[in-house]
Amino acid sequence: MTIKSPFFSTKVVCFVVFSFAFLSHSAYSQCEGIAGTDNVALDICDITNISSRNIDLKTQLGSHSAGGTWRDEDRSGGLNRTTGILNAQLIRRSGTYHYSYTVTTSSGCIDTAIVTVRVGGYTGVPGANTSICNTESAYNLFEAFNGDFLPPQIGGTWVGNTTSLGLNNNTLNTINLNPGSTYEYTYSIPAIGSCPAPPDVKIFVTIYRSPRAGTPDEVKLCSNELNSYTNYNLFDGLVGEDAGGVWRESGTNELDDTDDTDSVVNIQNIYNTRGPGFYRFTYTVLSDNNVCVDQTSVLFITLEKQLDYTGATLQVNAPICENERVTTDFSASIRNVVAIPNGVYTVTYTISGNSTVFSTTQNFTNNVFTFPLPSSNFNAVGNYTITILNIESATTLGICTNIIPAIAANIVINPIPQTNNASLLINSICQSTNAEVTLSGISNLTDGDYSIVYSLSGSNSLANQSMSITVRAGVASFQIPASQIPNVGNTNFIISRITNLATNCTNTASIVSSFLIKALPDARNLSVAIRAVCKDQPIVVELSGLGNLTAITISYSLSGANTSGVQMVPLLVNAGRATYTIPNSLLTNTGTTLFNLQSLTDSNTSCLALMNTISKDFVINALPNTPITSNQEFCKVQNATVASLVPNGLQYRWFNSLTSTTALPAATVLQSANYYVKEVNATTGCESGLALAQVVINELQTPVLLQNGEKFCGLDLPTIQSLSSNVTSNGTVVWYNAAIGGNLLPNTALLIDNGIYYGFDSINTNNCLSTTPLQVIVSLTNCDATPEFFIPDGFSPNGDGVNDTFSIPDIDFIYPNYVLEIFNRYGSLLYTANKNKSKWDGTSSDSKTSSNGKAPEGVYFYVIHFNKGGISPKQGRLYLNR
Repeated sequence: MTIKSPFFSTKVVCFVVFSFAFLSHSAYSQCEGIAGTDNVALDICDITNISSRNIDLKTQLGSHSAGGTWRDEDRSGGLNRTTGILNAQLIRRSGTYHYSYTVTTSSGCIDTAIVTVRVGGYTGVPGANTSICNTESAYNLFEAFNGDFLPPQIGGTWVGNTTSLGLNNNTLNTINLNPGSTYEYTYSIPAIGSCPAPPDVKIFVTIYRSPRAGTPDEVKLCSNELNSYTNYNLFDGLVGEDAGGVWRESGTNELDDTDDTDSVVNIQNIYNTRGPGFYRFTYTVLSDNNVCVDQTSVLFITLEKQLDYTGATLQVNAPICENERVTTDFSASIRNVVAIPNGVYTVTYTISGNSTVFSTTQNFTNNVFTFPLPSSNFNAVGNYTITILNIESATTLGICTNIIPAIAANIVINPIPQTNNASLLINSICQSTNAEVTLSGISNLTDGDYSIVYSLSGSNSLANQSMSITVRAGVASFQIPASQIPNVGNTNFIISRITNLATNCTNTASIVSSFLIKALPDARNLSVAIRAVCKDQPIVVELSGLGNLTAITISYSLSGANTSGVQMVPLLVNAGRATYTIPNSLLTNTGTTLFNLQSLTDSNTSCLALMNTISKDFVINALPNTPITSNQEFCKVQNATVASLVPNGLQYRWFNSLTSTTALPAATVLQSANYYVKEVNATTGCESGLALAQVVINELQTPVLLQNGEKFCGLDLPTIQSLSSNVTSNGTVVWYNAAIGGNLLPNTALLIDNGIYYGFDSINTNNCLSTTPLQVIVSLTNCDATPEFFIPDGFSPNGDGVNDTFSIPDIDFIYPNYVLEIFNRYGSLLYTANKNKSKWDGTSSDSKTSSNGKAPEGVYFYVIHFNKGGISPKQGRLYLNR
């Protein structure tokens, strides 16, 4: 048997465990037929029949072994591969399909049979007339069938009966069809096998007109022309639109949301508030039928910012020297622009002396654009002007013409200085004096400032020093610092390099000259001594360390308390020493004066040595003023000493007589007597005159308490003033709550029973108090009257803060040892009150039968034991109300 399916080349394949060399034809023949036989094609012509859902393909195999595997070779989609049941209604296209059944035995034999099925055509059930819009460019005509029935098979032929315009297979483009017209289309499927062609189906399609929202134009505007677009009608940007639509905006807040006819926007305001960009406006026209949808057109208004480079500057390389050209990277930067967006820009520019127009593309970053300059354009000394012609963004829309002002800068290449004909003139000098130098023969140098590198040789040696010089009309004058030429003798001055400070251009040189340095007066060991004196005493200046000098002239000045101009004084020197008395006319003020020795001239050589660092200060002291003092009083308890007197300090000395020369120690205890004070300058020892102070020491006695003066009746509300009235003293009695460190009590303060009070006698002078206080323990029970006490007849301990406890006011003042007992109606004691526990809160704290529970509402009885003067107890009743 051979395979009828194009997917197989042989019917049977058998696998055995023996080697291929021992296989025989009989071994293969044992596998044939186990999968059944290939069938003649099975035609299924009426797929709408319910039986087409359950076609058992196993019946097409004849005799076959069970347990095989089914395969849908053409992927028809209708086969259950497990059961071999075919549902023809799931096959979407009329045609021929193949299904394979394969059996594999345990011995390795494989056999396959093919079942061929031909599915007849089915054109479906058309629906009612279909309505579609004339904007439908790809309408699927299969959508016009009745969905309540099995859908038609695909793969048939569609024909336009009214017109074929826009028809492509089953897809219809209605754009060119007439709205309001109905079009007829026929769908047919050919016969297959024994199955006849199914009846043709006609479909009717009615076309409806879609609303037109128009075709938008591009509105592109530059920021510099928006002042004429403050009332722009959006309809000016549409072509072919239907009237009556509504404009909507996206975030520009220009249209009136309550007016559907508003179509005017202020483009200038849009730019002012939102900047450049793309702004969307949508025009929507509603459909007048239920077939076509509303149509929308989107108008974009593109706003571009005009870039204004006004104020821009061009920064180029700093000036260089001609010998630096080959190693310099030339570049330029456009700067000082405002609000230029970051991005890629193209700049065109020119370089003076070159006819080429250059172009470069770089990034503008943070309003700076930097670009390289071709170095081949800078080959000689001179000035090169870089001029910017245009600056254009790589993202420009081409809407705006940017503002480009004149932007230019110069690259300067300076020459190096030349000194081929230069000469030096240096005159002889005294030691430690600056040497004056004249450099001439340099007319080839431009006027300006230069730096030279020089060296010294000979009696003074120094290498590679530098200084600045100024050249005018081919001549420069300058000084060699005295600090560099300290040694006597001939010194050579050699200039080896010169640099133009304006351009920093430099060149080597070789310019030499010699000069003589003469010795200065020997004053290396010179010192000045001046002693301090009082005013009008002579001031003698002693000079020493003058070495071998014999005659000198000094110059000096005074500063500080006394000032003077420069004084010139000739002096003779003897054994290295000289003296000089400063005239009193120069010393009119007391205080510190500074003697400044400015110069010393050797009268024999006329060389002058400056002495700016030699100075000596001296003091002209004044007598202190007589101190100001007054009579003084102290309290005895203060134990005042000499240190307590005023004035006082290290500069003052106190004495107990006018003739005493020994000052009193600061710890000396004062007495009522006369004392004398003077001021002594501890530095100069000068003393002032004596001043008198009379000292008085006040001593107070302890106040005395009158008999029973500590006893009061509490009902009288006695105060501190009441206590003071029971005391005798020489001054005014004041009371404290402690003997030491206590608080002063006001006279209006109420006395407290058993309170302890401390009384001191006092006077206003220095707030003096008596040495020891009077201690009083107050008793507020000294009441002889027997008043009628108010005894409440009830209370309400409900926690509202009003009448919550039961007590007898002021009883403790008259009867300090009283006892109040509370009983219930059964005679049980509930509570005992006394001076220290005077209030009953309605609990039975003294009951022998209760555990501090709340006493219930009702009538209770009390007994008052007065415990004084044999007064009988008092009984009564009260009502507890909760």
